[in-house]
Amino acid sequence: MKKVLFCLIGGAMMLSAQAQHTFKVQAKKPTADIAPTMYGIFFEDINFGADGGLYAELVENRSFEFPNATMGWEMSGETSIKADNPAFDRNPHYVNMKQPGHAHRRTCIENHGFFGIGLRQGMTYDFAVYARTQGRPATIRVQLMNSTHDPVATDTLAITAGQWNKYTLSLKSDITDAHGFLRIVLTRGEVDLDHISLMPHDNWNGLRADLVQRLADLHPGVFRFPGGCIVEGTTLDTRYEWKKSVGPAENRPLNENRWNFTMEDRQYPNYFQSLGLGFYEYFLLSERIGASPLPILSCGIACQFQNAPGDKSARVELADLQPYIDDALDLIEFANGDASTQWGRLRAEMGHPAPFGLKYIGIGNEQWDEMYPERLEPFLKAIRAKYPNIQVVGSAGPSASGKSFDYGWEQMRRLKADLVDEHYYMSPEWFLQNAGRYDKYPRKGPKVFAGEYAAHGTGQRNNFEAALAEAAFMTGIERNADVVRMATYAPLFSHVEGHQWQPDLIWFDNLNSFCTPNYYVQQLYSHYKGTQVLKLTENGQAVEGSDGLYASAVFDSTTGRYYVKVANAGITDQPINIEFTGNRPVTSGQVITLHAADTAENSLAQPKAIEPRTSSITTKTNGVETTIGARTFAVYVLETN
Repeated sequence: MKKVLFCLIGGAMMLSAQAQHTFKVQAKKPTADIAPTMYGIFFEDINFGADGGLYAELVENRSFEFPNATMGWEMSGETSIKADNPAFDRNPHYVNMKQPGHAHRRTCIENHGFFGIGLRQGMTYDFAVYARTQGRPATIRVQLMNSTHDPVATDTLAITAGQWNKYTLSLKSDITDAHGFLRIVLTRGEVDLDHISLMPHDNWNGLRADLVQRLADLHPGVFRFPGGCIVEGTTLDTRYEWKKSVGPAENRPLNENRWNFTMEDRQYPNYFQSLGLGFYEYFLLSERIGASPLPILSCGIACQFQNAPGDKSARVELADLQPYIDDALDLIEFANGDASTQWGRLRAEMGHPAPFGLKYIGIGNEQWDEMYPERLEPFLKAIRAKYPNIQVVGSAGPSASGKSFDYGWEQMRRLKADLVDEHYYMSPEWFLQNAGRYDKYPRKGPKVFAGEYAAHGTGQRNNFEAALAEAAFMTGIERNADVVRMATYAPLFSHVEGHQWQPDLIWFDNLNSFCTPNYYVQQLYSHYKGTQVLKLTENGQAVEGSDGLYASAVFDSTTGRYYVKVANAGITDQPINIEFTGNRPVTSGQVITLHAADTAENSLAQPKAIEPRTSSITTKTNGVETTIGARTFAVYVLETN
């Protein structure tokens, strides 16, 4: 019995002695430079991410161009939709309002926006309309209404011109209500109204201010837009065409959103794209948040998920591909050309004389098999002939592995694409098991753009389990920065009342927004990105899952700091010893941690239930000896001489 007890005690002592993990960081010889574009954002107009979301317009169907022209509007009295002598040739429909012919009746139209119109106490709302009279002058009363149908703010507009003119006024809300609405009452005469707009005064270039700030706070390196599947369209006629999204917003034609009927249990027949958020605004936003723009264009193939493989109407024949190629060349001119060029002149006329400095362009989204590379090839030849400094992003298809994935990579290497877009929506377990995914990728040839990824756990929730798995996986992205040059979580936004796909990085309603734990993982990687990868090992091996630990290390030449990222996916606290070899003594440090129960989430009611916590740590000359908690992601920020 004593012998058994001694063995048990000895075994426990051995386990205790082995419990500390020592990470060796070779600081003298960085293994790779980290691209400025490494951690970024991907925008897709899904979950009402554009109209009803990032685009600050509060009026739905403001130009009466939905297939059902009155969808989104409630009308009473004498109203009709017309299209003769329109204000805008690409948005020809407008509403005509007449007196109802009875002293105690009024002609009135109401718009309830996107799941209501969010009114904030003290906020000014800018109303605009294009209007013309029919004969004598007319007057309309414009009102902000609360959800119980009481007026919140009221003003009047006198419509005096017999031709189309723009009229504006401002209304200030004295209450907060997430589900208000707009009412317009004809009080005199007869009038035509078009492009009826209501914007919160704090909008930034037509974009919702709080959501823009959320993006800026990420410090993203790259901004991919305008989406994935919507670029392709359900049909080629409904693909995203960038030329329709520039010029005056009033004359940008409506486009069907590919997501309106895609989700069987989350269908929105009113989901369209006004294109008020267009390519010019995307470029402006890229500039505002300090991210390199990465526009994605159609390669001439409609969404392959939604079309039969043999359906020739869902793809452009090679002989007819030139207009699509021209669109790509013209987009580069729009972004980078001077005012002497056709498209550079348009950009300057829109308010941005200086070039946007476009460096990257993506052709195609999730295409696969032979029809994709044979269409990509002429794009590559044309772009490289005219713009040799532009890097072209190709696609490896919708899957993280398999026959089509392997074929896609084979073809991208043959065509010498600059980057290859990989997508993976997988379980948290997959992310933990694949932290070494890029360790053995070829070091030469096309680089990787991890263009869409997210951990999809039980219920596909934005919970801490998913965020921690992503944090662990991203140590492998960082360790292989010579291969992976860009990475963007997807999707970006979701309206809580209009969500179709989850998880998503940022959630919002008509007034407020909150960040998920996944957001904070992305933010920590981006804030502490560094400039050079340092080799971090334990017992000579990369730290990618042993005892549930994952780690990477970088040096930031701009600050002289070391950043070490460690994810503990295990269920016990773990002592770690981080030792640096080099001539930069560590002088002080702090640690930023994310920790919560696996099922914990943030919400509108509790937006900061999970957020990074910062604390000081005791350091030693060659590093730090500390303990990382169970189920924790930590970033160690170490100052050096």
